[in-house]
Amino acid sequence: CFELFEQQPKAYQDAVIGRGTVRVAVEAAIKQGWERFIGEDGGFVGMTSFGASAPAEVLYREFGITAEAVVEAAKARL
Repeated sequence: CFELFEQQPKAYQDAVIGRGTVRVAVEAAIKQGWERFIGEDGGFVGMTSFGASAPAEVLYREFGITAEAVVEAAKARL
């Protein structure tokens, strides 16, 4: 939740996503807003188009929101 993260002290934010960290945002909705935390080199795993209706596990698989996708995004940035 980036709203809660923004409320944390700067020292905490820097410890979590400071310089030299691999940043990957995972969001079941749109990317909007995450750019300020992941930066230009960060990865995003989530929706890139308008949503659909189905059980969550079906939608996550269909839209590529999987643990494997997160691992791949992180490894690509190491």
